[in-house]
Amino acid sequence: MQELQLYIESDRLDLFSDEVVSLTQTIQNVKEVDKIFTAFSKTFSVPASSNNNKIFKHYYNFNITGGYDARLKKAGRIELNTIPFKSGLIKLEGVSLKNNLAHTYRITFFGNTVELPDILGDDKLGSLPFSEAKYNLTYDGPTIKTKLEIATGSNAEIITPLITHTDALYYRSGENVTDSNNVWFSAGVDKGVYWNQLKYALRLYEILEQIEAKYTTANDYASNIAFSTDFFNTTNPSFYNLYMWLHRKSGAVEPPSQVTTYQSLIAPYSGTVSEIVVGDSTISIPSGLVTPPNRIISSEVELTNTSGIACTVIVNLNGSPIATTPFVTGTQAVTIPAMVANGIYSVTIQHEEQLTIDDVTWRIEGITSSSYTDVVNTGSLTLDENFDFIVSQQIPDVSIMSFLTGLFKMFNLVAYVNDDGLIVVRPLEATSGVNYSYYTSADISGLDAPVNYNITKYVDVTERKVNIALPYKEIIYAYEGTGSYFAKQHNQLFSANWGALRYIGGTESTGTGGINYNASTEVYKVLVPFEHMKYERMLNRNGGASTTIQWGWSVNETQQAYIGKPLIFYGVRQSGGTALSFREDSTTSLTISNYWIPSNSLYLASATGKQNINFGVELNEYEDGSDQFTETLFSTYHSEYIIDVFNQSRRITQITSYLPLRIIYNFKLNDTFTINSETYIINSITTNLQSGKSQMELLNKV
Repeated sequence: MQELQLYIESDRLDLFSDEVVSLTQTIQNVKEVDKIFTAFSKTFSVPASSNNNKIFKHYYNFNITGGYDARLKKAGRIELNTIPFKSGLIKLEGVSLKNNLAHTYRITFFGNTVELPDILGDDKLGSLPFSEAKYNLTYDGPTIKTKLEIATGSNAEIITPLITHTDALYYRSGENVTDSNNVWFSAGVDKGVYWNQLKYALRLYEILEQIEAKYTTANDYASNIAFSTDFFNTTNPSFYNLYMWLHRKSGAVEPPSQVTTYQSLIAPYSGTVSEIVVGDSTISIPSGLVTPPNRIISSEVELTNTSGIACTVIVNLNGSPIATTPFVTGTQAVTIPAMVANGIYSVTIQHEEQLTIDDVTWRIEGITSSSYTDVVNTGSLTLDENFDFIVSQQIPDVSIMSFLTGLFKMFNLVAYVNDDGLIVVRPLEATSGVNYSYYTSADISGLDAPVNYNITKYVDVTERKVNIALPYKEIIYAYEGTGSYFAKQHNQLFSANWGALRYIGGTESTGTGGINYNASTEVYKVLVPFEHMKYERMLNRNGGASTTIQWGWSVNETQQAYIGKPLIFYGVRQSGGTALSFREDSTTSLTISNYWIPSNSLYLASATGKQNINFGVELNEYEDGSDQFTETLFSTYHSEYIIDVFNQSRRITQITSYLPLRIIYNFKLNDTFTINSETYIINSITTNLQSGKSQMELLNKV
């Protein structure tokens, strides 16, 4: 029998002598194949002793000033025979009273990874601290071109991939049609892909770095979020070469905070000065006009917008809005409070496209011995459409938790917190090019290698249950977003979702097949919350020869601009490829031969490698013929575990054991147990920490 000690921060709690304290730990239950965080929690009771009352500050007495704040989780730890066993967080749930006296406190002990969703909450990717200096770019033709051509390396955190938000591109040599979307370059002909049809893309690795930068104790969060570099690193191209398209809305880039501000149109003044300076003109104010009985009775800004493009007009005093009028077209006045306060008056014009303002008129009316009016015109103003591309405002509107969940589902990752507080992230299975996994002995994060324990002599042989491991008749892996034009076309043509996979009775399939295991009726779905676009390699419409240009088209089946789910893809740089006609502005077409293309495959040529982010085997989008990229997400990261589950010889063994303290204290969920020469993987284990009695679900290795 072990003695258990429970601490909340530095205070040891009293326990009931007969209280059973057990922890359930599971790495990946076969009934929850997409479970991503290993975790444990336990709710139990402790007595309302004088010691515990002091720790919880007599929580039952709500009249105590500065009492215990049960809204907060506090650091906790469990010790066995004074040896640290588990660390985590403790939350006070409530207190029970008997005969009007405190009797029992109910508390919950949480393992470290349980708090990750609590820390992140509903925070969106846009809340991450993308610094202006590193991430914000000008959205204009020259900058789009720079990021389209940028070489691989440290400055390729942001690229411009060949994905259009609206226009259909094509390649036809010899066709000289001005303003067409033909990307064949012809000197002096203004055509090709227009710069504002493209959007930037951000490397996923950068997003993870900003998650780590935001969620720290220095920023007043409960703990630091820091991921191990086992999988999330710069030398793992399967992850590092992935990008997210900065596509916040369908169609053209929306500048949510794009403004053109004309500061100091009216200079600071007080009631004692006689005029307000407006540019090179003045608004005259007769002496005493700003004080009763002589006073300014009204003031306004009149804007004349003849561009046919609505804008929003905001009048500011010392930078703070004092009047706002949206959807301004034609000639419209914005009435503002009488201009009597000392300060700087300015007008801010919010706009999405280039437009021309014929004039901005400032007008003041007042009362002296007679009426008073003065008017000043600023003249014509041209507002440029170029603006700062702010990553936090253009990144897809998705939660951080959803983003992480998607990655974990794609690559079948597991996560747990080590003794140093590092979130260790590893694929469940060993993969080519990634010689570490949860169940391998490779030691990347300073962790002990998996250990095998022979527990034969600790097993209760009086009772054992052996059950079927197969919980489903089939499993479906798919992306939630496959609504873009080429993917939708594929779905209709082949009656199967692009990149998806059905695992039916031991057979991979994009359609039907396999054994119909009618012992179960359940279908399990692993759905990834990302867009999975199908791309097209351009062929010369004049002769059919292949180009090196591959592009994406973000429209739906009716060719209307399409938002979809957050799009992730491999960025592949074509160096010295087919010359591409790029329109840097409305009058200039340039030829470029270095550009980034989107791909679902890590490599374009199957001879180089066949790794891809499809779940099921699909034809190579880039290479001609029937070549297939076979190293799918399923075959690389999921198949070993799933094949084992569907294996006829696989069983779940439910067994009771009485483990000694040395095993309870040291075992990890990636360790294995041997019983009578058979080796088992731990599916779940519930351990009574005092007695050492453990109820285990074990999967036999086959």
